[in-house]
Amino acid sequence: MSVLMNLAMFPTDKGTSVSSEVSKVIKMISESGADYKLSAMSTVVETETMEEALKIVQKAYDILNPNSDRIYSAITFDIQNNKKGSRIKSKIASVENKIGIVNK
Repeated sequence: MSVLMNLAMFPTDKGTSVSSEVSKVIKMISESGADYKLSAMSTVVETETMEEALKIVQKAYDILNPNSDRIYSAITFDIQNNKKGSRIKSKIASVENKIGIVNK
């Protein structure tokens, strides 16, 4: 199984820059061992099970909650039972290949 999760979670009561808080969540994701790709507005995380993905969501919330009165979160999933491996990279490579972009 492959679970791709697009996760955005951050406090809304810390002003216009929340990179300090978000960096704590990204550190946790990195240390979890899951493959991930950070973007300007969210992070894609790939796990082997839904349980692993939901544990990451809970840990992210647990990191932010003690110092936040309000937390925003948007989460989407793409779950495939017959897939394994790095779909984060393969899905991007498939599209880029079709439009003639070559990654180095």
